[in-house]
Amino acid sequence: MIKITLPDGSVREYARGITSMEIAKSISEGLARNVLAAKVNGEIWDAGRPIDNDATLQLLTWNDTGGKSAFWHSSAHLMAEALEAIYPGVKFGIGPPIDNGYYYDVDLGDRTLTPEELPAIEAKMLELARQKNEYVRRNVSKAEAIAYFTDKGDEYKIELLQELKDGEITFYQQGNFVDLCRGPHIPNTEKIKAVKLTNIAGAYWRGDEKRKMLTRIYGITFPQDKELKEYLVLLEEAKKRDHRKLGAELELFAFSERVGAGLPLWLPKGTIVRNRLQNFLRKEQAKRGYQEVMTPHIGKKELYVTSGHYEKYGADSFQPIHTPREGEEFLLKPMNCPHHCEIFGHKPHSYRDLPLRIAEFGTVYRYEQSGELHGLSRVRGFTQDDAHIFCTQDQLKDEFLNVLDLTKLVLAKAGFEKFTAQISLRDLTKPEKYIGNPENWEKAENAIIDAAAAAGLEAVQVPGEAAFYGPKLDFMIKDAIGRSWQLGTIQVDYNLPERFQLEYIGADNQAHRPVMIHRAPFGSMERFISILIENTTGKLPLWLAPDQFAILPIGEGHIPYAKQVLTQLENLGLSGFIDDRNETIGRKIRDTELKKVPYMLLVGDKEMADSMVALRKQGEGDKGAIRPESFAELLRAEIEGN
Repeated sequence: MIKITLPDGSVREYARGITSMEIAKSISEGLARNVLAAKVNGEIWDAGRPIDNDATLQLLTWNDTGGKSAFWHSSAHLMAEALEAIYPGVKFGIGPPIDNGYYYDVDLGDRTLTPEELPAIEAKMLELARQKNEYVRRNVSKAEAIAYFTDKGDEYKIELLQELKDGEITFYQQGNFVDLCRGPHIPNTEKIKAVKLTNIAGAYWRGDEKRKMLTRIYGITFPQDKELKEYLVLLEEAKKRDHRKLGAELELFAFSERVGAGLPLWLPKGTIVRNRLQNFLRKEQAKRGYQEVMTPHIGKKELYVTSGHYEKYGADSFQPIHTPREGEEFLLKPMNCPHHCEIFGHKPHSYRDLPLRIAEFGTVYRYEQSGELHGLSRVRGFTQDDAHIFCTQDQLKDEFLNVLDLTKLVLAKAGFEKFTAQISLRDLTKPEKYIGNPENWEKAENAIIDAAAAAGLEAVQVPGEAAFYGPKLDFMIKDAIGRSWQLGTIQVDYNLPERFQLEYIGADNQAHRPVMIHRAPFGSMERFISILIENTTGKLPLWLAPDQFAILPIGEGHIPYAKQVLTQLENLGLSGFIDDRNETIGRKIRDTELKKVPYMLLVGDKEMADSMVALRKQGEGDKGAIRPESFAELLRAEIEGN
């Protein structure tokens, strides 16, 4: 017999070799009908895979992230089966689940897939799903696997197989389709009831621009047709909120092929938004004892070798910058932390100097594949609201809690008051992914877990999501249409102080290593602003709006008075503009509404005579006459209330 520990702490005994699905049936037939996969000892398994030893078990349904992931991974295989039926000879790259759905990279030979063909593939998928075929897992030898795909003529799978060890290779089969796959998968195809193929794109094999361009087909599936319909409505809403479209319309940012893909150009209005966010954080940091620094955009290769970033990011870096001096190489910085370590190390420190809190709005650079770029949310150059705190072990908890408080304040200020927290830990099965010794990692992980508990913060622990140098606490927010985003992050790091040999002299007159806290409440300015634009549909809160008001003169004769009002309001610290076009007042109002300007001030004969303005609010219409100075007070009160 083996002991199975369930999430509520209860322990049940079962015969060796029992499956998660059988355990689910022993609890409830209704539960079993909803089980898609299982988490066994923290690893997601097929629900039909035998359990041979004592284990912890969590049964996964559609309501669990792991359940959805298995569902969508299985759907990618179902799509591949449909493609093979429609396009004989198609070859397959990889087909992973993603945040919303899945994709499969395929080679259709000389054929170019068009959107008009997608409905036929969807129909075939549903036809195959109704066959109720099981997803069957089978261990195969490397020789057998290579022989199978050689006979099939699929060179992509053969290439993947070359990197796998004999004894670690599994096939999955449903119906007539066999794939090289680690899994996990759902029990059978019957559970897939609704299908939508959402996009066709190009993707280089293995992300290498020198390799063949494959066809990437994106899709999403659901266990109920109703959920698909709800998703399609959400998709249409998301299109309206697309920050790329809104950013262009509102003249916030632009991209230029001459400058380079993934390198945003901040236009005057976008720069105002960005500066207001940064200035807000600057003020809050100053209250908390941070000192602002500036560091170069490049650094010598040796700097990043020391930090470990070269090993981890070297493949994703821009090519080295060579100087006239032989053998001297510089790199665009992928992170600010190494520079800040050097700032700490530039002079001796005593325990009396700590905590040392240094902050920088530092731009970093990583070479993303062109197909991965997406507006501001995935770029090649982005600015982090970075800060690093160097402190003693005794100060760590208080400093972490202070950072936690600051991050919550920043999110609330931007309108993200509802958030969840995720503690990202190392993957104990893959120590090669991380730098530093296990003892330091354990200390860092426990420090985050303890601080989160002390703050009363409910946090989900997720193994395998830590940064390579330390664990982290990530803040997950939900936007206005229910999408989840990761924003602010806090990390505890014992490893970089070790690698850079950072020291301070303690009260015992001995040298000690400081602990390093990495933190970025915004995460990156680019990504944060992209999420903010989509969350507000471009209607930014008043304190961030680049144009807080528009003055609309009714006729040409009212323009001088409009200029007088504009000067008065600008002197009171507000920002706006005059629409002095030769257009009707109705047209001016409509255009201003489209520009998402919060307030409109109409001026005509009566307003001039009374030294007033006629006030209109975005989306609410006429608010009556008001004096300019009273309007300024109204705006300041609204800004301070945010």
